[in-house]
Amino acid sequence: MPALIQLCSFGSKSCDKFSDAWKKIAALLGGVANTGLLELGELQLASHLAERKPTGQPFFRNGLPSLVAFPPGCKTSNCLVRYEGRLSVDSVTDWFATTILGLPRILYYSKESLGQKFLAKVSLHKVKVIFFSKTGERAAPFMRQAAKSYWTHASFAFVLWREEESTFWFNSFEVESAPAIVFLKDPGVKPVVYHGSVNNLWFLKIMEQNKQQELPQLRSTTSMELGCDPRGYSRAGQRTVTWYCAVIAGRHSPELSTMRGTMRRVEEILSNEVESRSADEEQSIAPAAGALKSKRLTFAWLDGEAQKKYCLFFLQSETSHETCGERTDMTDVPQLYIVRYKRNVTEEGDKPEEKPKSIWDAVQDQELDPASQLVAKYNGSDEIPEIMKWISQIIKDGDSRDLPHYRTRTPHLVPEDSEPIWSAGVQSIPSTNTIKQSIRGILRGLYDRIGGDPRIGPVLLLAALMSFGTIWLRRSQATPVSNQPSQPNSKEGSRPRRDRPRRATNEHLPPSITDMEPKDSYQWSLSGSDSD
Repeated sequence: MPALIQLCSFGSKSCDKFSDAWKKIAALLGGVANTGLLELGELQLASHLAERKPTGQPFFRNGLPSLVAFPPGCKTSNCLVRYEGRLSVDSVTDWFATTILGLPRILYYSKESLGQKFLAKVSLHKVKVIFFSKTGERAAPFMRQAAKSYWTHASFAFVLWREEESTFWFNSFEVESAPAIVFLKDPGVKPVVYHGSVNNLWFLKIMEQNKQQELPQLRSTTSMELGCDPRGYSRAGQRTVTWYCAVIAGRHSPELSTMRGTMRRVEEILSNEVESRSADEEQSIAPAAGALKSKRLTFAWLDGEAQKKYCLFFLQSETSHETCGERTDMTDVPQLYIVRYKRNVTEEGDKPEEKPKSIWDAVQDQELDPASQLVAKYNGSDEIPEIMKWISQIIKDGDSRDLPHYRTRTPHLVPEDSEPIWSAGVQSIPSTNTIKQSIRGILRGLYDRIGGDPRIGPVLLLAALMSFGTIWLRRSQATPVSNQPSQPNSKEGSRPRRDRPRRATNEHLPPSITDMEPKDSYQWSLSGSDSD
């Protein structure tokens, strides 16, 4: 785990003044990083963490207290990072969370910008987490750590609480006061609100409880967790042989939102034990209720537009274009289907390790899904009792009847989220702060060597004098240039010159102004000329 260490002296007034701020910093970093305090009395360790002059003498450039951080994976003093900013709670925690841990910032939004810049831009499958703060301080490091850990499930935002806007927030999210946390899930679902201050453990607990929507979306990152992947296992455990996944597929539309609400209601009724049910009704939904209670049944929804290939694999029919793929007309028809997964445990356990006869056999055997799949599509009405009876009948038949064990190759779900900027691949790229810090370190090293070593000055002066002396010596030894024309070399003069014939002629040259005599011209005789 990364660490932040303060080097101080108990007799220093600046260290005593910083002690209260240090306690707050240590509390904010709790659960995210280790913190420690080192007194200069520990000479060996303090000198090991101090900076070094060219002479080898340890020193603290900015005095005491001095903060050093060990990034994740750093176990030696060669990779530690020194803090050089202002010694305040906000500056230190923000520097450590951003530079050392690489955590994303959680932005503040106003009443006007929350809907346009946050709610409208967040992916529909993500839970919206909104923090209401009275002070307007930055998000704590453990909140930013949660934003990084749960980025595939949720998006985070901060709102500054104002008393004059309290009515608006209560009507929108039922928030009565600050601090508070709001979880916005499926469309039409009542917000989940928590009032009061939070700590690291409690916040992680409520995040784990509310990270999924009431009806989770079937995506590449959730298919294994939901038990809706033939390459995985059931939510009930790896020993479960048969399990089911009921999926409502469709494009984003009011019709899909209505069906998602219907499926949430179906799941809620099957989960609760109602005493007012009749014996016949209880018996008709008993298979579905039992499978849901034992985690052999999962409800989810699928984005038919984003997952076109996957959607068509299960709903291939003449009307599948109304559910899967891009919208071509105004018709959007959500479709409910259920998949029965079954693993042949005996075949998997007793299967001998045979070498493939050819490369094609090896590739074909690897691509087949371990679990078989049988798909049933619902063609009835949207009434909740009818849907529950249909699901129960499918589960009853799947558990009791000897249905064929058919394995195939299911298309992979397309990832719907791009990698964030704080992902592992992007973290390998040095940031602007890292580059600036490296440049400052190089400049400080040069300054320390030039200013700290008394031998550097005389050496530079001697080098300058030698350079100027060399230039003067070269100029003084230069040969003066003679004004007389240089005589040809004797060897060159003895050689007979060979006149080259001129190939160019004057036949095609244009006439000059002196070659043509004007008509009105005459010869002007000069007085005192030689002709007289």
